[in-house]
Amino acid sequence: MLCTLGGRLARLQPTLRLRALGLPLLSGPMSGPKLQPLPVWAVASISAVAPGSTGGWYEALAASAPVRAAEEVLLGAHAASGLPWWGSILLTTVALRGAVTLPLAAYQHYILAKVENLQPEIKNIARHLNQEVAVYASQLGWSKRVARLTYLRNMRRLVSELYIRDNCHPFKATVLVWIQLPMWIFMSVALRNFSIGATHSEGFSVQEQLATGGILWFPDLTALDSTWILPVSVGVINLLIVEIFALQKIGMSRFQMYVTYFVRAVSVLMIPIAATVPSSIVLYWLCSSFMGLSQNLLLRSPGFRHLCRIPVTKSDSDTPYKDLFAAFYAKFISRK
Repeated sequence: MLCTLGGRLARLQPTLRLRALGLPLLSGPMSGPKLQPLPVWAVASISAVAPGSTGGWYEALAASAPVRAAEEVLLGAHAASGLPWWGSILLTTVALRGAVTLPLAAYQHYILAKVENLQPEIKNIARHLNQEVAVYASQLGWSKRVARLTYLRNMRRLVSELYIRDNCHPFKATVLVWIQLPMWIFMSVALRNFSIGATHSEGFSVQEQLATGGILWFPDLTALDSTWILPVSVGVINLLIVEIFALQKIGMSRFQMYVTYFVRAVSVLMIPIAATVPSSIVLYWLCSSFMGLSQNLLLRSPGFRHLCRIPVTKSDSDTPYKDLFAAFYAKFISRK
């Protein structure tokens, strides 16, 4: 009897998985329409919801409260705007970027500007401290190791006091990453839930609407972009963001160079990844990257920086866009 029950459950598993994904079922062994071959992202989603599979962590993420909140934001924006889904995704991305990440990016530049303005004072402290430690080392007979450790310990303490005095600890500049990256993940997973029919908003399915909610060469937002226009655009814009950052850094350290090369590689890797997910997600990534590029350029404007009360630094320029174009031209166009 147990063997019979186990066999029935094994035969029912594919049906249960297809129902969980909102995919059509055959009405009988030989009747009804045949199932079409599933794209890569749909096959991956089946393994993610399969009991006992290695995709349990993704299933937990897809059903988590932040992802459900992202779904509600998308549904609310779609209902309030009355736009087709491609317009709703664009509108939601612009609104979130403008209301959340732009203020955080301005705050990041505010902190970094204050840290930059502290550098002359830090160098002066370092010079005097080095002289004092050398005097004590000579008087007390310290070894080079003890003198070095004493210098480093006191230098860290003095620099920390400066950061506290001006309320500009560099760690505060990372708050943008801690907010922006989770938001990007939750929105992407929410759109994937919509695209595979696994939304957790009860009684409401948007999969059919997404299937006809696209525009131009991607009318079906649940399908892949076979033209690769969206994936390539995502990679190109991300590379532009990286290059703009690299052009404004003169004399980068070895660590900064390694980080720049790594981010370039990730930007290129995003192209084949974006080609394997529904167009709704890639459209969100493209809009998000374009807003990131726009914010990066906006935060170079002296007028906008003054509006955000970002302190003036030695590295600021009165003609940032002209300087950026000149640096870009010299690096990529005029070089022989």
